[in-house]
Amino acid sequence: MAPTARNDITTRAYFDAATAAPLHPVARQAMSAALDDGWADPGRLYTEARRAAQLLDAARDVIAECLGTRPDEVAFCASGSHAAQLAIDGVRDARATVGAITVHSAIEHSSVLRAAQRGPSREVAVDRLGHVELDALATALAEPGVAVAAIQSANHEVGTRQPIAAVAAACEANGVPLYVDAAQTVPWEPLSAGWSLASASAVKWGGPAGVGVLAVRKGTRWARPWPVDRTDPWTVPLPLVVAAAAALRIVRAGAAAESVRLSGLVDRIRTEVAATVPDVEVVGDPVDRVPHIVTFSCLYADGEALLHALDRQGFAVSSGSACTASTLRPSHVLAAMGVLTHGNIRVSLHPGVRDEDVTRFLAVLPKVVADLRAEAGVADL
Repeated sequence: MAPTARNDITTRAYFDAATAAPLHPVARQAMSAALDDGWADPGRLYTEARRAAQLLDAARDVIAECLGTRPDEVAFCASGSHAAQLAIDGVRDARATVGAITVHSAIEHSSVLRAAQRGPSREVAVDRLGHVELDALATALAEPGVAVAAIQSANHEVGTRQPIAAVAAACEANGVPLYVDAAQTVPWEPLSAGWSLASASAVKWGGPAGVGVLAVRKGTRWARPWPVDRTDPWTVPLPLVVAAAAALRIVRAGAAAESVRLSGLVDRIRTEVAATVPDVEVVGDPVDRVPHIVTFSCLYADGEALLHALDRQGFAVSSGSACTASTLRPSHVLAAMGVLTHGNIRVSLHPGVRDEDVTRFLAVLPKVVADLRAEAGVADL
């Protein structure tokens, strides 16, 4: 019998939406239409340019509404990682007379950590579930010379939500602007109040790659890296922006119902993996989390080997550090939480995932883990 083709989508299940969700069909349609109507420079005054400008304004309105901010506070850039760099660098430049320290949690996305560590920074610990330690945060914010605090709305590896309202209150009490990496929550809900800067990435909600979103609240001291007479720092292709807005609008329209469905599937994974796979640790907050992410670590099994074994069974998942897997280093997120970092698998579900794919995954996983342990000479205990 011939092996099943690895690219046969009828037998494969994509479980890595926290990295990038599949392109939404509505995004594809919007992009195609914008290629016809949005090819001109929206900064010009002739008819074709005005049509393009209308498309850009409409897309910005949609993004702003979903973020819970004003359209003139929204800019587009090349990626979510790029937006993180712009946010932190811009605040540091604008608040240079105050200081240059970035206070951040120990489990921020690698792009945020890279931006923070370009200057002086203070790392704040998290608990075993991944929540930032609020007392330690308040102490760090009270230090002289703090320019900005960077706290994500929810963790990209384990799904734990951060207490943004409490974080924002601590920042306000110390006169420190709060930057929120909202990549994992924007597809599901508006941002909590109290932030000064926020970023997101279109690939997280089924938009095209190449579109990052940066929102800067009016009144925030932030140095623009582009001329004041321009709205955006770089010319992001308009069809991509239109596609991103169209995808976010339709995803958010169905977010309430889909959140319930995916959260139920994640609950099922958390329960059944713990019951059927020996020596496994399911990590992250089981309740206060985003609906689509679940991570577990299997003792006596190599994470990369697990990834490849599951891939051969038709499942695309993440292993190790979700944002730096190519480095082959243990996840900085799991290490900071003090949980098992070995044999790590992250499952993140997109709105189009099928319930039966999760059922098949849960049926396959125990044998995959057992076989890898047997190959390593370790029997399940």
